Amino acid sequence: MPPKIARLAALGAYGACGAFIALYALVAFISRPTPTGGIMLGLSVVTWISLALVVAALIGVHILVGKQLLALADGRPRPV
Repeated sequence: MPPKIARLAALGAYGACGAFIALYALVAFISRPTPTGGIMLGLSVVTWISLALVVAALIGVHILVGKQLLALADGRPRPV
């Protein structure tokens, strides 16, 4: 892969982390309990925790892929 493409892909992976955080914030905002109705507090907490685990895993994978791509772009040796 050419270094410029690898660097661009790495920045895209890091940008996706921001999108995951924004999506998590949106779902947390939508699933909050309201005084006039909506979801119960216990179900909101379960939703927030389960979604946080998935988002954390996605962010972790994207950070690792981004680091690998930056190493490839800089010409550094990659661990196996």
